[in-house]
Amino acid sequence: MLNYQAAMPAPLDLAFQALADPTRRVMVERLSQGPASVSELARPLDMTLSAVVQHLAVLETSGLVRSQKVGRVRTCRIEPQMFTAAERWLSERRASWERRFDRLGAFLAETEAGDGPSTSSAAPGIRRQRKKT
Repeated sequence: MLNYQAAMPAPLDLAFQALADPTRRVMVERLSQGPASVSELARPLDMTLSAVVQHLAVLETSGLVRSQKVGRVRTCRIEPQMFTAAERWLSERRASWERRFDRLGAFLAETEAGDGPSTSSAAPGIRRQRKKT
């Protein structure tokens, strides 16, 4: 069995952990429209400004968001590189599953079309059952 735990979480792990929270997803959705101050991000949320800042800290630690303080205003913006990495990872998983489903679909189509594939071309680990006549 593979051990996926490490001393330091991988950047992608941090990104998915950050996005697991619905409040942070709302914040990311707002930031996808453009930069916003912390008070602008807090306005639609039913929580204290302190709680909003804690959520932003998680988003910044994950690399999804970057903030900059000018005077008394902290402005946050999306950091696209981490989203690109997450999207690439998801796309790779999707492509892998689509290939598997395509192979399964082809196998099922062959099986339904008649005698089906010869035993040498059947998917490994799948036993064909003969129809009783």
